[in-house]
Amino acid sequence: MLALTTAIALTLTCSVTDGDTIRCGDERIRITGIDAPETRACRQGRQCVPGDGKASTRTMEAVVEGRQLTIVRLGRDRYGRTLGVVYADGENIACAQLAAGQAYYVERWDDDGLVAADCPDLAARRTV
Repeated sequence: MLALTTAIALTLTCSVTDGDTIRCGDERIRITGIDAPETRACRQGRQCVPGDGKASTRTMEAVVEGRQLTIVRLGRDRYGRTLGVVYADGENIACAQLAAGQAYYVERWDDDGLVAADCPDLAARRTV
């Protein structure tokens, strides 16, 4: 795990928003390096990754449920969400989503290359 100086273990209860976003208290965290299928229709003019958004959300829920989360905060996006790499008991949850086939790797969204460093084979195989 890189960037430990910016990582913090959470004791807050976190919930899953969708296959690439979680909420911990008032903080929304957009998982960097991946794009998951939308839970609602893809907005007009936007290109969305294929797949079942509800299945992706359920998989993310299973990945984080009952586990200690550690967040490496990397900044904020244009919607005010925290951009970060999140580990559940030491496992990169972006890598877990890639392994389950519930997200795609997006290199330009992989700030600091942390997802590719944690699961290079998955990132190479599940890329858009």
